[in-house]
Amino acid sequence: MAQYQIITDSTTDLSPALVEKMKVAVIPMTFTMDGKSYLNTPDEREMTSKDFYDRVRAGSMPTTSQVNGEALREFVEPYLKSGTDVLYLAFSSGLSGTYNAARLVFEELREEYPDRSVRVVDTLGASMGEGLMVYLACRERDKGLSLDEVAKWVEDNRLKLAHWFTVDDLHHLKRGGRVSGAAAFFGTMLAIKPVLHVDDEGHLIPMEKVRGRRASLDALVEHMAKTGVDNAHQTVFISHGDCEADVNYVADRIRERFGTKEIYTNPIGPVIGAHSGPGTVALFFLAKDRY
Repeated sequence: MAQYQIITDSTTDLSPALVEKMKVAVIPMTFTMDGKSYLNTPDEREMTSKDFYDRVRAGSMPTTSQVNGEALREFVEPYLKSGTDVLYLAFSSGLSGTYNAARLVFEELREEYPDRSVRVVDTLGASMGEGLMVYLACRERDKGLSLDEVAKWVEDNRLKLAHWFTVDDLHHLKRGGRVSGAAAFFGTMLAIKPVLHVDDEGHLIPMEKVRGRRASLDALVEHMAKTGVDNAHQTVFISHGDCEADVNYVADRIRERFGTKEIYTNPIGPVIGAHSGPGTVALFFLAKDRY
């Protein structure tokens, strides 16, 4: 079987330890803050997530862009030149143009390297939901599956990976067009916390509203109780917008309720955090369906 490398985006919000464990290559995405552009990398070498969220709380308004086609080519081409095939597991097409940009680059690379297998798959995932999909794909690779077999596994299973989010501040969702200005204003006044999920097309969709922060965190666990598959024995990822106490609360509830042992947590990086804001908690797990 030909050697191949799994590549993904830094929107997976994977820790450096997980990146090393998975033997996955991560292409940095970029974000702009206060007139300067930065790379979003797992090791946070250009800006830490803590610094990012502190600056957002102080009023900075970050912006993001899809993956740069030329940067992607430069990242992928050395693998092809060395005789290594590439499987790129991309950020949801429902939230970014990254997948479509990658598809165009890979079409060119296939023509230039006809002896190499070069594939891109839309994970329909975001943050550590995309990260969990990549983690599970790497696990299948380590079982001996070929590049094409892993790509098919992702396509067959991506809609079984549930994404549930809650946010602490509705105004960041208002900026991204997820809620109206009036909903953000009155929701904040009434301590309303939305619970959202990523749908089958990879879009972020508000699903319900609850009163109070603790209730919104409990709602994430309730969704896992309703739809999760073999919760005690699966791997769960939880990401957060600089609110470690809240993410630890959710992880503890999951351990107590289901006996789940393999839980990974990590901050939401700047590219996703630019749209979700501080105080976001996101839970990802395998489910019968996404909602």
